[in-house]
Amino acid sequence: MTTSLVPRLVVAGMSGDSGKTLVSLAIVLGARDRGWLVRGFKKGPDYIDAAWLTWASGTPARNLDTYLAGPDGVRRAFARHAVRRASDTAAAVNVIEGNRGLFDGMDAEGTHSTAVLAKLIGAPVVLVLNARKMTGTAAALVRGCQALDPNLRISGVILNQVAGRRHETVAREAIERACGLPVLGAIPRLDEPDLLPGRHLGLVTPHEHVALERLIGVLRRIAREHLDLDRILATAGAPPVGDDDLPPFGDAGVSTVSARPVTIGYLSDSAFNFYYPENLEALEVLGATLAPLSSLSRGPLPPGIDALYVGGGFPETHAAALEGNRALLDSLRTSAARGLPIYAECGGLMLLANTVTWQGGRHTMAGVLPVDVEVLAAPQGHGYVALSVDRPNPFFAVGQGIRAHEFHYSRICGELPDTACAVLRGTGCGGGRDAIVADNVWASYAHVHAGGLPEWAQGLVRAARAHREAKSEN
Repeated sequence: MTTSLVPRLVVAGMSGDSGKTLVSLAIVLGARDRGWLVRGFKKGPDYIDAAWLTWASGTPARNLDTYLAGPDGVRRAFARHAVRRASDTAAAVNVIEGNRGLFDGMDAEGTHSTAVLAKLIGAPVVLVLNARKMTGTAAALVRGCQALDPNLRISGVILNQVAGRRHETVAREAIERACGLPVLGAIPRLDEPDLLPGRHLGLVTPHEHVALERLIGVLRRIAREHLDLDRILATAGAPPVGDDDLPPFGDAGVSTVSARPVTIGYLSDSAFNFYYPENLEALEVLGATLAPLSSLSRGPLPPGIDALYVGGGFPETHAAALEGNRALLDSLRTSAARGLPIYAECGGLMLLANTVTWQGGRHTMAGVLPVDVEVLAAPQGHGYVALSVDRPNPFFAVGQGIRAHEFHYSRICGELPDTACAVLRGTGCGGGRDAIVADNVWASYAHVHAGGLPEWAQGLVRAARAHREAKSEN
């Protein structure tokens, strides 16, 4: 494959909250306004930033995470989903938003960092630097990034939070003189406090942003007036450097299984929306028909589903509405008692609990699991997870290793019921354990990615098929 036909650009930061998401969204919208083909990617496991890139690009954004999927899985995913320049006249760009700081990873060596990803896929890096109250020091920070890894191609800098013309001029001159890099944009301090509002777990999702039209206007103005979009897009189209031969286009690394079809429901709404596209696609590849369901619409689970997948999200902010949907909660409990396979992650665990307590309110949930959950003001688990399956369960073989991630402000109160996994890294449900198992239900704080764990989709489809066959025999 000719990799120069895959224009790509990593938007990285000096730290978290540097403005990477703002810049990435502005570049994506600016390129689309020019008629370019655009795809968005998010480095790391973050669902919310990926949702924003999906919103801006109009196509599903993919997560590229070397811990969850491994280097080969990441390269396959990028090769499969990246947009290609079909001819010299068909412009295209792939925008990859980094996470945290450029070299921040699992350890002091920066394992699984944005810099590692950029070199893995041969992408140039544009650094976003919060220049608030600094000028020449900005050059020192950029120069330090250049020195820390000379093999990383940093192609330019975008200044954020610039106070005025003089501030921009001095910082620009310092960087270009000391680092030999172009400054590709300077974004002023914006008097827009709710432009991309945040809350626990990160930004508010696009589902719940109340002023999207205003946001679009601001992002387009940034792209038009404060970014050198011509040079940024030209940087993305430069020939890649390093050993970045990508797998052939369309190589998904997934084999299709031909067998009796099953129907798997999944909750998809503003309360539950943390799903990797690859997870849903993997289920379809294995013969499942997916049925999106709303936890906020009145009514029970539909009778025709053979399994249920409940991802993460914000059940705590919707707790009153969920508590009021007794038809759904009662059908969850009844269906679980009748053997319906249910795979629940984080927010899904909370939905299946007896109660959820948040901000002084106690809300009754489905009561599938004999646990109560409380949501606190600080994270109770955050980061990469390693699990070892050590007890029988409906979805994974004993001995299976699981790489995942967790980010939860909730915790389980009291004694844990039966669990299926030992926690080798991370927090899980507490006490070194994760994955509550009851009948055909699995409820865990771990979010898995099908790109690095094909056994997950295989196990869920297998459980759905067994349940369907059992129903047909009765």
